[in-house]
Amino acid sequence: MTLQQEIVGNAMQMAVVSLQPGQTVYCEAGKFLFKTTNVTMETRLGGPSGGGQPQPGGSGSGGMGGLLRQAMGTAMQAGQRVLAGESLAFQYFTTRGGEGTVGFAGVLPGEMRALELDGTRAWFAEKDAFVAAESTVDFGIAFQGGRTGRSGGEGFVLEKFTGCGTVIIAGAGNFIDLNPADFGGRIEVDTGCVVAFEEGIQYGVQRVGGLDRQGLMNAVFGGEGLSLATLEGNGRVILQSLTIESLANALRKAQGGDKQGPTGGLFSTNAQ
Repeated sequence: MTLQQEIVGNAMQMAVVSLQPGQTVYCEAGKFLFKTTNVTMETRLGGPSGGGQPQPGGSGSGGMGGLLRQAMGTAMQAGQRVLAGESLAFQYFTTRGGEGTVGFAGVLPGEMRALELDGTRAWFAEKDAFVAAESTVDFGIAFQGGRTGRSGGEGFVLEKFTGCGTVIIAGAGNFIDLNPADFGGRIEVDTGCVVAFEEGIQYGVQRVGGLDRQGLMNAVFGGEGLSLATLEGNGRVILQSLTIESLANALRKAQGGDKQGPTGGLFSTNAQ
């Protein structure tokens, strides 16, 4: 059953979800806005694919061994989210006695997007992009090791969504959908502009220019620091027009605390 949802608003959008009997939607703690009285809310440490929910017919439904495996699965899943800087718990919403309504929103002024997963491709998203999803969608953490993780604007981890159903994400500013295949197979973007991309897209980080005069000018005065994100392949990519770093710098400047001066780049207080 497809999740019925509507994204409303402009500068700060929200998702209004109509739940049918038997449907469950979950969100990250802090993304819930409102609900009708016939919708129940339950907070759990485990996601739909982990130990927080017993699996039908599985050994987790009885016995000490099943309970131990369930507890360990919940602890590992929660531990991954804590390491990733994500919320420790999820909130689950289910309607009782007819159709119910639940509202969700992101934490920054910007757009939201509903992604439909058909089970053939996973989606990856920046940290904090996740808002809500059907219980048939699995939420996971994809660790980015090596140089990509250290240099990218998404840090060491990405959110990963698998399964079938609807997942709702949010970002800052306005969204644009691109396919690198339409631009020769590769695009280069500010590391903080990446919101989400389909499985099959290769994500990496490269140095801005060489260690010559122009490369140093780009790094010091260009505003992007030393690195750009690279996205290669054939698939959908969602970028945002506002980066968290630029928003933070604008707020500091408005409060009289701007430490980076007029140059940006490596002089930014938030340079990676």
